[in-house]
Amino acid sequence: MICLKPRGLVRWLVACLALAGPAHAATTPSGHVYTPPDTFAVSSTGRVATFTAPEGDAWLMVVDLARAGDADDAVTQAWQLARPDFRRRLLSAAARPDRNGWQDQKAFLYETSPAEKMLVQALARRAGQDGNWVVVLMEGAVATLEKRAAPISSFMSGLLPKGQHRESFAGRAARPLTAQRVEQLKAFVAEGMQQLGVPGAGLSFVQGGKVVWAGGLGVRDMGKPETVDADTLFAAASNTKAMTTALQAIAVDAGRLRWEQRAADALPAFRLADPALTAQVQVRHLACACTGMPRQDLELMWADPLTPAKYTFTRLAESRPTSRFGEVFQYSNLMTAAAGYIAAAALEPAMEWGQGYDAAMRQKLFEPLGMRRSTFDFAQASAGNHAAPHGDALDGSTRRLGLGWTASVIPFRPAGGVWTSARDLSQWVLMELGRGRGADGARVISEANWAERYKPQIAISTGVHYGMGLIVDQSTGVTVVSHGGAISGYRSNMVWLPEHGIGATILTNADAGEALLGPLQRKLLEMLFDGEPQADAQLRLAVAGRHAEADRTRVSLTLPNAAEDMEKLAREYVNPELGTLKVEASQGDLLFRFANGSSQVALRRNEDGSQSYVTTDPGLVGIEFLRDDRTAPATLVLREAQHEYRFVPRRPAIDAR
Repeated sequence: MICLKPRGLVRWLVACLALAGPAHAATTPSGHVYTPPDTFAVSSTGRVATFTAPEGDAWLMVVDLARAGDADDAVTQAWQLARPDFRRRLLSAAARPDRNGWQDQKAFLYETSPAEKMLVQALARRAGQDGNWVVVLMEGAVATLEKRAAPISSFMSGLLPKGQHRESFAGRAARPLTAQRVEQLKAFVAEGMQQLGVPGAGLSFVQGGKVVWAGGLGVRDMGKPETVDADTLFAAASNTKAMTTALQAIAVDAGRLRWEQRAADALPAFRLADPALTAQVQVRHLACACTGMPRQDLELMWADPLTPAKYTFTRLAESRPTSRFGEVFQYSNLMTAAAGYIAAAALEPAMEWGQGYDAAMRQKLFEPLGMRRSTFDFAQASAGNHAAPHGDALDGSTRRLGLGWTASVIPFRPAGGVWTSARDLSQWVLMELGRGRGADGARVISEANWAERYKPQIAISTGVHYGMGLIVDQSTGVTVVSHGGAISGYRSNMVWLPEHGIGATILTNADAGEALLGPLQRKLLEMLFDGEPQADAQLRLAVAGRHAEADRTRVSLTLPNAAEDMEKLAREYVNPELGTLKVEASQGDLLFRFANGSSQVALRRNEDGSQSYVTTDPGLVGIEFLRDDRTAPATLVLREAQHEYRFVPRRPAIDAR
């Protein structure tokens, strides 16, 4: 997913801590089963099992307790056993849904200082109504936890109560998507939209080679009367990745590329800062999330939408892997962008790569599939029937956004730049269910090369792997293929069950729509296979979690800004990788200007005495610039999990009077 999500890693790892799955390799003292995380070192003392990441700076600890009064008591006991000197302040505690025999689950997040670059969490869970408590503690470097998120997820998905088996739909026939069931799914989404403040959504459901229903709920723009319909366009972000790998498959069908061909041979402009990895990457690896190349999404804040496609290759040439090839799942938007442009160069060699990509996608995929509205032209998309973006405000409400942040994906659009509608996206799902044939039966991709995209490239979790721009999940005993999308103001998902010929899509015009995606997919499976009722609780707790996170962020910030804090800043900063950051201040208001927009900023005083400036505008809440006072004026440090960008003052200090 292409998205600026300041708290994205926290949310993702908390979600990992709530999984439960089937793999059995070891047991706790009480007989609960788990599979140790791959490549982690294992040690055990009494009722505490410790797993240490290969980097040596991150740990998981499973604490098996004989008894506890409740989740809070269980976590307190666990830290006393595993880390007797643990003294961190609790930031938040949130309930998690019951699942696969675990009950009363509760996740805890603890305060860390920016300088530590650490994440500390805990999850308490009870083994059945009368069972003992198990607590999973996690602490370590953010960079390592992000890199190792897949083995951590697999570890958590292998942790089951004694005698418990994971829910399985294997061997069950799927119920038909009747009109009544479609109405139930629509009502579920509508209720979630109301609770989350999502203005609009496009939905579609397919079965048996045809569209069962496609349409819209809510409005295109908050406060305006125009409603969403089946043809309303949404920015679908990383759903584009599956489309890009389909274009690769078409280029292979045409004999213009080979899956095993070196990417650098297919297009000499492709190279990485690591020559050995450059030589190793094949065409099939560009969108596999398996090369060790990490995310670099903060660059979107400074990317000029008019930048040509070749900028992707400039950035890649300066980029290095942060894990070994094939070692762990690492999502890279730049690599997938390169996949699309390499396919475009093969299919449209006389055209600039960006123009060639747009033309090839339209001619080879969108037009044959009847996706008449889908486009990569932002001006065209935003001029007609389209859904406007909406973001989370500092107070937790939903606010209208401009399209500036969304347009910043244009230079990297094969990774996330498509605009599409519920009707069009349903045609895409029908093609995937048709094994490369469109709804009219005409073949668009050969079955052999369609199938290549589904082959496992890297594990995400137990029973879940990433193919080429596709997530293939077999953890429930049936194959569920999906991909989601996230970009400023939009969240979306498409999902299909190849063995049952059923699929669904959802497109939303709000960041809060993220909380709808997983619960809707779960609701669909429950309805089709009479699954355990979990979706309602998932949605309810997701809504509560978003409100709690907004409250926690808001109370940590100081507004208005004091003059002495603003005057420690320069008027302008520069970073050689990202570009220029401009600072404006007046009467307690502090504004940071980026290449593609701006945000009001508030001060946060960290527990170690340092100070950070945190963005507060809707859609950008929580991006943190740590002030380093070792220089005058201070430098500003912006971090994502595996990268650090230092902004150096270039102009005099501001006058906040």
